[in-house]
Amino acid sequence: MSTTQVLLVSDKSQVMRRTANFPANIWGDRFVNYNSEEDKINHASKLQEIDELKEQVRREVRDIVNSPLTVQQLNFIDAIERLGVGYHFEAEIQQVLQHLYDIYNDHEYDLYYTALCFRLLRQNGHYVSCDKFNKFKDDEGNFKESLASDVLGMLSLYEAAHVGVHGEDILDEAIAFTTAHLQSMVTQLTNPQLAEQVIHALRQPLQRGVPRVESRRYISVYQDEDSHNQALLKLAKLDFNLLQSLHKKELSEICR
Repeated sequence: MSTTQVLLVSDKSQVMRRTANFPANIWGDRFVNYNSEEDKINHASKLQEIDELKEQVRREVRDIVNSPLTVQQLNFIDAIERLGVGYHFEAEIQQVLQHLYDIYNDHEYDLYYTALCFRLLRQNGHYVSCDKFNKFKDDEGNFKESLASDVLGMLSLYEAAHVGVHGEDILDEAIAFTTAHLQSMVTQLTNPQLAEQVIHALRQPLQRGVPRVESRRYISVYQDEDSHNQALLKLAKLDFNLLQSLHKKELSEICR
């Protein structure tokens, strides 16, 4: 509750000034007590480890450029971007995607692989036609109902359809088709991690998420995958923690 302070200016006039009882800082002394010297030591140690992990991951990405592209390799590229560390490997990733772009129309892939390629290319600035998805339609022009048994493929198509632009009707149809089927099947999934991915995607598609928030969530998803790359996972965790420490330093300066 604010109070009123009266300041006498003369015998005939008064100036009314309002004062306020401001609440306590919601951060308390959490950031005021930030130890900059200790953080400098940790920061230097993390940077060295990050540099070593970056080189290890970079070598693996470069190996992809010089080999036939497989779904496992593209999953690796996708994981790098979703974990929020893609900015460390922009040149190498673009080489991989340029190679993918050059051969994209020369090969036929299953639903999961087609949708993954489409999304990776589109979200990295390579335009590819959505007509590629016509092969997954029946003679009546509807998406084949048999696709519904492929949960990963449906989820991949759902995410890919959200990188579409206005007027691409087939992608609008894909969103409606995959949304309906994913909603009906999610309660029947026996894999809890996959079920959580589906639930999260339905609530918020990848393209509509805040990148750093999504990367933190995906770290938890990725580490539960049996095929996860240990160097990449560790890099993602260290990179995220380093960013958090930088934010903590900035908040300490503001609080002071």
